[in-house]
Formats: sequence, structure tokens, C-alpha cells
Amino acid sequence: MNSTSSRPWLGDFVLLAAIWGSSFLFMRIAAAELGALPTAALRVGIASLFLWPLLRLRGQTGLLRQHWKPVLFVGVLNSGIPFALYAFAVMHISTGLSSILNATVPLFGALVAWAWLGDKPGASRALGLAIGFGGIVLLAGGQVGFKPNATGISPMWAVAACLGATTCYALAASFTKKHVPPLPSLVTATGSQIGATLALALPALWWHPDHLPGLPTVSALLALGVLCTGVAYVLYFRLIDHAGPARALTVTYLVPVFAVAYGVLALGESLTLWMLMCGAIILLGTALASGLVKGLVKRPGQQPGARS
Repeated sequence: MNSTSSRPWLGDFVLLAAIWGSSFLFMRIAAAELGALPTAALRVGIASLFLWPLLRLRGQTGLLRQHWKPVLFVGVLNSGIPFALYAFAVMHISTGLSSILNATVPLFGALVAWAWLGDKPGASRALGLAIGFGGIVLLAGGQVGFKPNATGISPMWAVAACLGATTCYALAASFTKKHVPPLPSLVTATGSQIGATLALALPALWWHPDHLPGLPTVSALLALGVLCTGVAYVLYFRLIDHAGPARALTVTYLVPVFAVAYGVLALGESLTLWMLMCGAIILLGTALASGLVKGLVKRPGQQPGARS
């Protein structure tokens, strides 16, 4: 029996990583013409239009109406603010570097859960936090500086935007755990995109471009909204159902591989040995902080991320 048939979720796993990896490329294309806020607003707006009919088809709109306040607020934290910050970041640093920083989401998740929920990490997870943040410092210090680049913006602000986005993801996860009741995944996904759309609508209108976007930008926006957000959410929740949440979370580690490849092939970005080394350090620290490596070491008879 081959590995694919023994792991039927593997196809969704790789496909999801490839789709999410492409989001950095599409953000760069769209934001270069529209700016960060309109790009983020149109992304979540298109995703809302894609997901809403699916929610109605499943007859789950009543659940969203019942719990709309916390679900829409989560959308501001897990989509609205992060998408705007990443759209800003990819205009000033490489998409590959942005994707590596994005892979620190579980790292910040462990830190926020410790500070907010009192989920104190053990020795290996604390070591992972130290290693991960050390890798971030090394990567940022070796790849970017405070001197403004050709866009007039210091790349360090773009790095700060990426880390701000990962912090928002972590805050959203802890808020969900504490304040959002268990709901079907599609309800949370649709409601969060609607919440993000409402939050970004006015700022996007204020900073809207003075011209209609060209075909490449429109295509990038459609790819962002439908493929990288709507379809990706469906795939992600299906992956959770088939492989479990722990395995689904590890898709974060594969996303930079695709994002870096797209950046090199489509945008001509450079990939340095320093980026690879620091990226490996960050991913090791993130794996430790999220408990992935601990599970591999402590319970060798269990598959990585498998639930008891």
C-alpha cells in the first residue's frame, strides 16, 4: 500500500500549503496597484461572497445570527488586520521572507496562550519560544535594515507588520477558545470574513485608488478571495476533520516552501543561505513551542500530531 492511500488527507495537506503559499504572490501583485487596505478589503469581501452561499446551502445561517458578535470580532483579528498588514509587508520585503515570518503563528500562539489563558509551557516549549524568537532576530537583522528602501519605507516596518499579523492570529485563537462557543467550521469561517469586510470597508474606501485595476490585479484579487481564502478555508476544515487539528496545524511549516518557490520563479526574488538557515531555526523553535517535536520524541509509537 502506498503512502497516499494510507494517508488520504495528504493530498489536501499539500494542496492547502500550495494555495496558501501562493497568497503572498497574489498579494504582491494586487497591493502594488491598489495598496494594502483595498487589497485586504476586497480579498475578504470576495471570500464572504464565496462562502455565504455555502453557509445557506448547509442551513447554518441561523447559528451565525445567534453568535454573530464574537464571530465577527474574531474576523477582525484573524483576517481583517492580518491581511492588511501582510499586504503592506509584501510591498516592501520579499514574499519569501514574509512567508517565513508567517510560519511563526504557532510560536506567537503559545506565547499569547501563556500570557492570556495561563497555559504555561513546559521546558521543551519554553526552549522552542527562545529558539524561535532568536531565529526571528537573526533573520530580521541579517536580511533587512532600518534604512528606507526604494519605496521610501524601512523594511523593518514590514517585518514588524508581519509579526503584528502573527500576533493577531494568536490573539484570535485565544479569544476564540475563551469566548466563542463550539460552532461548525463554515459558520466561523463565513462570519469571520464578513466581520473583516465590515471592518475594512471604510478605510479601504478612504484610501481607494483613483483608477480601475488592470486585468492582472483583478485576477490576483479573485485568486486571493476565492482560492486563497474561500477554497482554502474549506480545505483546511476538511483537513481538520480527516487528519485532526494537530496535523492540520503543521501545514504552516510547508507554506514557506511554496511561497519561496513562487517568489523565485514568478518574481525573480533571491533566496539566500542566511534565509534558509534562519528559517530552519524559526521552524524548529515553532515546532517545539507548538508541541510537535515533543510529541515525536515522547511518544514514538504515535504518528506526529495524532490525537489520543
